[in-house]
Amino acid sequence: MLVVIRGAGDIASGIALRLFRAGMQVVMCDLAVPTSIRRTVCFSEAIRLGETRVEGVRGVLCADAASARAAAAAGNVAVLVDPEAACVRELAPDALVDAILAKRNLGTTRDMAPVVIGVGPGFTAREDCDAAVETMRGHYLGRVYYEGSPIPNTAVPGLIGGYAGERVMRASADGVFEPCVEIGAQVTAGDVCATVAGEPMRATIDGVVRGLLQAGVPVRKGMKCGDVDPRCHPEYIESASDKALAVGGGVLEAILALSGAVGEKNAAAEQGAAGEKNARPVNGSL
Repeated sequence: MLVVIRGAGDIASGIALRLFRAGMQVVMCDLAVPTSIRRTVCFSEAIRLGETRVEGVRGVLCADAASARAAAAAGNVAVLVDPEAACVRELAPDALVDAILAKRNLGTTRDMAPVVIGVGPGFTAREDCDAAVETMRGHYLGRVYYEGSPIPNTAVPGLIGGYAGERVMRASADGVFEPCVEIGAQVTAGDVCATVAGEPMRATIDGVVRGLLQAGVPVRKGMKCGDVDPRCHPEYIESASDKALAVGGGVLEAILALSGAVGEKNAAAEQGAAGEKNARPVNGSL
């Protein structure tokens, strides 16, 4: 089964891991300059580096849809610079997952693949996708909606180690992002972790830098650019989060459930067509 995923950030990468380990072939599409924060667990890093590994799974940058198909068939996660997912026309995937997490639909439609899954708010099952998966931390995280929509965006990050919005670092100005520390660094509240147009971006809590934009990304004031984990476990930066894997599990459920339904529908249609053919008169006789 071939699956195209729109987006290659941390949630999308957690989804990719679940699908890849379940035996599916995965092609991911992202921007030419990705805005992923948790880059150590994002297949989007293949765009910057040519290839990357997430929990031992190799992601490779591909030049076009044909090379992406070959890379996925060879046991890699294929990554394309293709924010519009134009590759879908050539690849004709069995399923498409929109995991851009833009809080709104950026152009995904139900006719893009036999099974289309929307991740997070902005999607409505049976309208612009076949199923939607919850991304809000809490009781419903990872739940699949076969009707209706995920919980609307609250703009408040989920709790980690007792902190929510405090753990997020945001751009201090409009301009080009220049990091001063690396992912995995131990910081204390007030430490300068990056600058934008000469303005410092500071950590607001003590902890380990779990995520940070790559250097040279154009940002706007207030944009999420980094994440500090107050739990202080540096090893966490090398593994997909509980949230990413929970969402990935929901996507896997939806693909398997809906692919089965599509298969049964097609089989019934074929059987009906065969029955109709057999019931037709032969040589004009009854």
